This record gives sequence, C-alpha cells and structure tokens, in this order.
Amino acid sequence: MLGLPDDVTACLFDLDGVLTGTAELHRAAWKETFDALLRGRDGADFAPFTEADYNNYVDGRPRFDGVREFLTSRHIQLPEGTPDDPPSAETVGGVGNRKNVRVQQIIAERGVNPYAGSVRYLEAAKQAGIRIAVVTSSANGAAVLDAGDLSKYVEARIDGVVIAERKLKGKPAPDSFLAGAEALGVAKEQAAVFEDALSGVQAGKTGGFGYVVGVDRVGQAEALRTHGADVVVTDLAELLDES
Repeated sequence: MLGLPDDVTACLFDLDGVLTGTAELHRAAWKETFDALLRGRDGADFAPFTEADYNNYVDGRPRFDGVREFLTSRHIQLPEGTPDDPPSAETVGGVGNRKNVRVQQIIAERGVNPYAGSVRYLEAAKQAGIRIAVVTSSANGAAVLDAGDLSKYVEARIDGVVIAERKLKGKPAPDSFLAGAEALGVAKEQAAVFEDALSGVQAGKTGGFGYVVGVDRVGQAEALRTHGADVVVTDLAELLDES
C-alpha cells in the first residue's frame, strides 16, 4: 500500500523538500548569504549563487560542508574558524552561521508548510506499522517538525545537531541514514530512504539501503536516477496512488 518492497519495515525521510516546503526557504537564505559575500568580493558584476549551485554544492549537506563546497567551486578560500563563530565573521563558521540566522528569520516570517501528500504518506505509513525516522542535515530539524505538526509521526530524529555531536560524516556519506536505521533498530536493507537532494540520494544508494525514493521538486528527475534513486516521484502521494 506504500509503493515499497515488501521487506521494507522502516522509512527514513529527509525533511526539507521531502516532508516540508522549507527547502525553498533554505535556498533563499543561502542565496542571500552567498550573494552578499560575492558582491563584497567581486563588486556589482559578481556571478550570483544559482539554483545549480544549490543543488550541486549545498542541498542536503551539513551547513559548514555546504559552505566549503560552494566556496571551493568559486576558488574562494576563507579561514575555517569554528562552529561557534559569530555570523559577522569572515570564516567558514561565520558564513554558515550567517545563513542559519537568516533561515530562522525566514521560517519565522513565512511559517512551515508540510506537503499534503507527504502528510498523507506519513499517516499511511504509521497506520501500516512502518517505523519512521527523519534524517536531516539541518540543525533546525526539531523546530521545523514541531512547527509543521509532524513530530507525532516521528520515532527518531537524526539532525544537524546529532550529526555534529556524534561527528558523523554528512551526506553524501551514508552515516546519518545508518544512524537513523540504528535508532529504529532495523537493518539498512529493511529501510527505505526518501530524499530530494542529489547528495542524499547518493547516500542512500552507497549505504546499501533497501530502497531509495527520489523526490523531484525542482525538475531534476534524471539526475536523481543517476545518483541512485530506485524510483522518482514529484509527490509522495504518488506512491500511494500506485499501490
């Protein structure tokens, strides 16, 4: 009834872009942050942060990894700093924290809107006795789940805070998803990964999970398949409709 292989007993959901529309809020915060940095460096003729930059270097990755990947793509070097650097610092830590302050402001302004199809899917999974975890690189995972009234579906949460505390490798490494399966007490072969980010789909594939669902919100279905998705949908309700 869930569009998954029969031996799947657990679902590991990314959050932003899979369960909630907050991916676009993160994208906006990243663009504001990086465009300001680039404008200050290159002047009015700077090359702005693009949708492709977001998808290739930032989406799905832990915050500071995203900063490093994007800056490297533009041949920009900043001091590493620390994760506790103030947002004003011109360091990797400072840029990442600058973005986090901005995304929290945007979330407060616009609110959190879960996808209706994702809520339907969560309800169906819960009714079917499927174990549910959220695996997100965002340090704001708990707040977003609460704001979207989704915490009631979730048994375990591996978010950016947990990833940092446990020193887990971020996506595209599979470590955070493996931690999610472990938290639910299921083998990775019995868990399905749901991801909209190329790095997250790659993590599900290389981690050897039982099934990888790519969620295409931005027109990158073929890229999701190339990175390892077993199936690609534009909304999780499609899996229910196909069951």
